Amino acid sequence: MMPIIVLGGGGHAKVVIEILQFQGAEVIGYTDPQPKSMIFGIPWIGNDQMVENYSPSNVLLVNGLGSIGDNTRKREAFLFWKEKSFSFSKVIHPSAIVSPHAVLEEGVQVMAGAVIQPDTHIDCNSIINTRAVIEHDTRIGKHVHIAPGVVLSGSVTVEDDAHIGTGATVIQGMTIGRNSLVGAGAVVVKHVQADTKVSGIPAREMQA
Repeated sequence: MMPIIVLGGGGHAKVVIEILQFQGAEVIGYTDPQPKSMIFGIPWIGNDQMVENYSPSNVLLVNGLGSIGDNTRKREAFLFWKEKSFSFSKVIHPSAIVSPHAVLEEGVQVMAGAVIQPDTHIDCNSIINTRAVIEHDTRIGKHVHIAPGVVLSGSVTVEDDAHIGTGATVIQGMTIGRNSLVGAGAVVVKHVQADTKVSGIPAREMQA
């Protein structure tokens, strides 16, 4: 594996740096707008523009930007550096269970204790967070965040830019629309339309 630069120096970056160290990856450093101390021995190398000092053929990037209900910054960082021909490494915690019959695209991150079952497809730059369960035949789009403890039952579709909050459950066959938000602890028993926020048991659209 080529050396890696992590984009971001917050809490999510700390998690992915630790996973990369478990994987034995060579992490050159991490970026952040503000000067920071080392993270687990990995140095701060400056803001994101410092990445341009490296060749896309010599380093890989890891997106260390998390999200709390809004995936915009994570998506924009990924697309910005892809336009400059950089590639993103997948990050998979050694305790995660990932079926050999699942497909994980570029930059997908799978955190500790997550389970990904057969014939699941996870598109680029999506996060499957700690102890999430992704059951068989599920389709997850680009730039999605599946938060800790989420359960997606079989044949669920999660469209691009959606966020499913901590501990939510989505029953079989449901579709979570593009850029939608499922609140923490919700139980989704009906399709969620695009650009919609839902919460509760059962999940209902949140009023503005």
